[in-house]
Amino acid sequence: MQIGSLRQGLSSAGPYQHIVARTIDLNSDLGESFGAYTIGDDAALMPEITSANVACGVHGGDPLVMERTVRLAREHGVGIGAHPGFPDLVGFGRRDMRLSPAELRTTIVYQIGALSAFARAQGTGLQHVKGHGALYNMAADDEVQSRAIAEAVRSVDPDLILVVLHGTVMERVGRDAGLRVAREAFADRGYTPAGRLVGRSQPQALITDPEAVARRVVRMVTDGVVEAIDGTEIRMTPDTICFHGDTPGAPRLVRAAREALRRAGADVASMGRWLK
Repeated sequence: MQIGSLRQGLSSAGPYQHIVARTIDLNSDLGESFGAYTIGDDAALMPEITSANVACGVHGGDPLVMERTVRLAREHGVGIGAHPGFPDLVGFGRRDMRLSPAELRTTIVYQIGALSAFARAQGTGLQHVKGHGALYNMAADDEVQSRAIAEAVRSVDPDLILVVLHGTVMERVGRDAGLRVAREAFADRGYTPAGRLVGRSQPQALITDPEAVARRVVRMVTDGVVEAIDGTEIRMTPDTICFHGDTPGAPRLVRAAREALRRAGADVASMGRWLK
């Protein structure tokens, strides 16, 4: 990670003009449409992001969508990642499921393998793996689930980057497994004082104002802070920042954040190019 002096001063040129030397990845959950149902605007988002988390046909996506999303990412030079979730199409992978460690490990291997085949067919490969929805949230503080996910990723390709919620058990487990770990923060989601995401059914779960998102992202990168819904300041050093593909107006949010980061002097690049 390239980290210099994170906040050396303000410039009169604009509200985000902090002088920084930092590289950050911007990711989005894509490829989640299924059959006749369209979720998100992948075509508008892809030019704005640096890494794409592609659904693998279990919580969302289907073979045609997976192939199309991989092609779109390759055309835009975007890092491709598998986005495995619980086998729950009806609930879009956002409902808790209790799988045994063996079930969880094999369903992750299955999903990574499926997306990897589409990537190889188009002359490219995978950069990372990021769990989706309830799987991601449940594993964050669960040692057994985290270990099953890390083992699945390592068994397929130990060079893959594991994306984890910043400051969680899963971060430690991923490192212990010998994987490169990308610590993730969320641009469009509210945080609890404990540093976890506010449940989607709760008020303040989503942030959809481009200006507010831009301010949050710049502060994450320059100050290493995100403000929780009660005003608590949570310390973090994210490697990648997520914009959900199904958040209303998601392309506008990413464009606003990228422009703010540019003015702040931060570099934006896919995690596979610089994360050690």
